Amino acid sequence: MTEQCTSTLADAGVLAEIRAGMDRPQKELPPKFFYDERGSELFEAITRLPEYYLTRAEAALLALRMPEWMAALGPAALVELGAGSAVKTRLVLDAMDGAEVYVPVDVSADFLDATARRVRGTYPGLEVRPVAADFTAPFPLPPLPHPVLHALLGSTIGNFAPDEAIALLHATRHRMGRGDRFLMGVDLRKEPARIEAAYNDAAGVTAEFNRNMLRVVNALAGADFDADAYEHRAFYDRAAHRIEMHLVPARAQTVTVPGAGRWTVAAGESIRTEISCKHDRASVDAMFAAAGLRVERWAADEEGLFAIVLGTPA
Repeated sequence: MTEQCTSTLADAGVLAEIRAGMDRPQKELPPKFFYDERGSELFEAITRLPEYYLTRAEAALLALRMPEWMAALGPAALVELGAGSAVKTRLVLDAMDGAEVYVPVDVSADFLDATARRVRGTYPGLEVRPVAADFTAPFPLPPLPHPVLHALLGSTIGNFAPDEAIALLHATRHRMGRGDRFLMGVDLRKEPARIEAAYNDAAGVTAEFNRNMLRVVNALAGADFDADAYEHRAFYDRAAHRIEMHLVPARAQTVTVPGAGRWTVAAGESIRTEISCKHDRASVDAMFAAAGLRVERWAADEEGLFAIVLGTPA
């Protein structure tokens, strides 16, 4: 799952993305539409679920490795893509001795403002400059002291197909100056049952998070999705090494999106809402190389659940 999206997209852009996705043979909506304030809160609840190993595994790695890695780098600023609540970010900031600026980038402006207030309260000497933006599109950064650590935590890279992931990493590479680094979290390939359980929690929080996307689209585009008519489905595609999340109606549903179109979703047909690709060292090396980056440091937990990666411009 991903921790980002934008409330700043123009109406025309929202409508175009909805139309493009709903016109495909496999109907889909981009995961950026998960995130209004409620969606952000639901995702934070997911990270605390017993089935959702990703957050705990990543936090343990950051706590273990950040003091050494940050001491070697000495970053003056941190730019975090998809900052969310910035809970894990504090493990990075705590290790950034002498850091001057933190730039959290996230889609939900209200949620981002709350995050910025909490970070300022914890780090009174740190300048916090939040940027409400969709980081998959170009966005401006304020002037920053170098070196800068750019970060994409939470296995967010998995929400992008390989070509999209490379494009995102390439765009990040072009924002990096000499001496800057890129820190990324990545969910590793493992027994599919362990992965599927993380996206099908017993409490149903992920299901509600998934359905909330339709409510977000209703609010953004004036659509009339009946979110409660759709069931959550998540499964692991072994060939593609990825989880897919879908919304499936028990009975045919017709939805109208003013200015975009009208569609019928047949009983049993699905709207795909997210992919979450799982990686290994070879696939990360290949992505980085294609984007003009090189893996400088790699650390995985003992169970092989998760890894954190530090990259440098190649």
